[in-house]
Amino acid sequence: MDTVIEKQTDAPLSADDSAAVIEKLARKARAAQHVLAGMSDDAKADALRAAAASLRDHAAEILAANAKDIDAAKERGLSSAMIDRLKLDEDRLEGIAAAVENVADLPDPVGQVIDRSERPNGLQFARVRVPVGVIGIIYESRPNVPADAATLCVRAGNAALLRGGSEAVHSNRAINKALAEGLAKGGIPEGAVQLIPTQDRAAVGAMLKAAGLIDMIVPRGGKSLVARVQDEALVPVLAHLDGINHTYVHASADPLMAEEIALNAKLRRTGVCGAMETLLIDKAYPKAEGVVKKLLDEGCEVRGDAAVQKLDERVKPASDEDWDTEYLEAIASVAMVGGMDDALDHIAAHSSGHTDAIVAADTDAVETFLNRVDSAIVMANASSQFADGGEFGLGAEIGIATGRLHARGPVALEGLTTYKWQVRGNGQTRP
Repeated sequence: MDTVIEKQTDAPLSADDSAAVIEKLARKARAAQHVLAGMSDDAKADALRAAAASLRDHAAEILAANAKDIDAAKERGLSSAMIDRLKLDEDRLEGIAAAVENVADLPDPVGQVIDRSERPNGLQFARVRVPVGVIGIIYESRPNVPADAATLCVRAGNAALLRGGSEAVHSNRAINKALAEGLAKGGIPEGAVQLIPTQDRAAVGAMLKAAGLIDMIVPRGGKSLVARVQDEALVPVLAHLDGINHTYVHASADPLMAEEIALNAKLRRTGVCGAMETLLIDKAYPKAEGVVKKLLDEGCEVRGDAAVQKLDERVKPASDEDWDTEYLEAIASVAMVGGMDDALDHIAAHSSGHTDAIVAADTDAVETFLNRVDSAIVMANASSQFADGGEFGLGAEIGIATGRLHARGPVALEGLTTYKWQVRGNGQTRP
C-alpha cells in the first residue's frame, strides 16, 4: 500500500485500499496543517512566491504534459468547450503563476478580528478568523485548479488534498510537481499540498466519506461530478451545480452597450461557469433585432421563443429544456419578456443562482434588479464573464459557491477560513 500512496498509479484500487490511501494522506495533511497554522504571514507569502517561480521554471515541462492531455482529449472526442478549459499555453500558464503571486500579496486573513464586544459583566468577546483545516478539492479538466487551490489553501493556513480528473492527469502531475518544489523551498511542510496518487473513482468516494479527516470538500467540474459529491458526501461541501446565467436587456439599455455585453458574456469563453446562457430582451427595447443579429453573425447558435424567431430567420425554436440548460458552447437561448417583473419571474424560475446581469440606463431599474434577483452574483451593465475571483480583486479563487451557508460567490481567502470565539475575563463566575 505504501507504494500506491507514494507513487502516481493508474491501477484500480478497492474501496478499502482507497479509504486507506485517503486516510494516510489526510493524516499527513493534518500534521502539516498544524505547522502551517503557526507560520507567519511573511513566511507563507514568500513560499508562494517561490512556488510561482517554480511554475515558470518548469513551464516547458508543464506545457509538454498539457499537450499530451490535449491530444488524448481530442482522441476521446471531448467538446471544444472542454478542450478550451483544459488547454494551457504560455500566456495562460503565466496567468496561473501571476495569480499565485497575487495571492501572496494579499493580506493574510488568519487572525483577523471580525468583531469585538464587551458584556456588562466585563467579559470581552472576539470572533477571530482561523483556517478551516484540511480541504479536499475534486476537479475535472481545469489545470489551473491545482495552483489556485494550493495557493489559497496555503495562504489561509489550510492543507489541500487535490484530486484531478483523468482528462488533465499529465498537466496535474506536472503542475503539482512544480508547486511542491517551490513550496518546499519556502519551508512549507510536504503534506500541505498533496495530489491524490490515483485516478480510480473509488478515491473520490473515499474522500467524500472521510468525515473527521477532511474538513470541507470543494468540487469543481460538471453537473454529474457536483451532483455526485452533493449526494454522497459526509463531509461539508462548498459547491455550485450549474452556471445558468442570464443577461436582461432592459428597455432603457444603450444599444451598443447591450450588443457588446451580450456578445462578451456569451462568446468570450463559452466554457467558463460565468458565461451567459440565456439572454432576456425587453419587448419595449427598440433594438432587439441588433442584439440577436450580432450573436448570430459571430457564430453563436440562437434558440429563441416565437417572438425572437421573428427577428431573424436563422433563429432556431427553443424547447422547454433550453431555459434550464448550461450549454458551455456557442449556443444561447433568447426570450422576449414583458418588462421587469416578467424578467425577474423568468430568472427566478430558471437561474441556477450563480450570476445574473442587467443592461439598463434607468437607475431605478438597475437597483430593482440588483435587490430582487437572489443569485450569488448580480451585475449591472457588465458582462457576466467577470464572475471570477481575480476580477473581484480576491486573487485566485477556489470556486463559485451558490449556496447560502459559510461562503457565497467567488470563494477566495476569506471563504477558506472559519472563526472561533475568544473570551477574556478577569475572574468572572456565572451566578
